[in-house]
Amino acid sequence: MSPIAMVFIGILALALIFEEYRQVRKLNKINYLINTYEHDLENPKLIDEMYDFCLKDRKLKKVMKKYNPTKEDFNRLYHRLLVWGNFRKYHRFIPISSFFAVYPLEYLLTHQELDDKALCMRMMNFFHI
Repeated sequence: MSPIAMVFIGILALALIFEEYRQVRKLNKINYLINTYEHDLENPKLIDEMYDFCLKDRKLKKVMKKYNPTKEDFNRLYHRLLVWGNFRKYHRFIPISSFFAVYPLEYLLTHQELDDKALCMRMMNFFHI
């Protein structure tokens, strides 16, 4: 194998490891938030933690920059998702999990005019619930 191919494979391996680390970190944060706030759904710290994570994550911050949501937007969307999605299935809790993936977050921010049920059903379909 040529040295260039070995360097290329090494770069790909590092990129894969970095992305896996990001995913594990994100999933740990989601599980922490669900376990911490599942029985304290009105705690304002939840919205603060979700919002702060989205601003720091390298993929989610692009969506945040593009649509420039406020904490009040997060709070309103979170409470709308609670109406129909206030249940836990395995490691998924729609009102929290929906903010931690690029497509669902972008969908929430661009389709705020939908009714609560339609918004929640779309998130449930995304997470296969």
